[in-house]
Amino acid sequence: MTHPSEALARPFSLKGLDHIVLRTPDPTALIGFYVNVLGAVVEREIPQFQLTQLRAGLSLIDIVGVDSPLGPATQRNVDHFCLRIDPWDEAAMADYLRSCGLEVEESGIRYGAEGHGPSIYIKDPEGNVVELKGPPTD
Repeated sequence: MTHPSEALARPFSLKGLDHIVLRTPDPTALIGFYVNVLGAVVEREIPQFQLTQLRAGLSLIDIVGVDSPLGPATQRNVDHFCLRIDPWDEAAMADYLRSCGLEVEESGIRYGAEGHGPSIYIKDPEGNVVELKGPPTD
């Protein structure tokens, strides 16, 4: 790899999360979670690839079946990802998430793309860790 001082000027800048791809043996359950619990919207479906693309604000969450011809099959391939949310009312959010049968795993102030701010961790039906992050506090 070339040292940055020796490289050409970067012709782009990073703006945020574009999309994340989640592989699953049960696309229906995962789509239901992101649409019904978190409020994502189905934007596009390509059945021949077992692909459903969900709109989450400015980003997409792609749900792909493990038998999809889009690449090698894996059961799960993500550590965690963060979705920026607003407004932030931790008590109301925790009550809501618990009413959906979810456990609020961890909450606190964490650093993210916009600085430090409140966040909590939950798990989707496939066990993927999802961080929900509120507005910056600094």
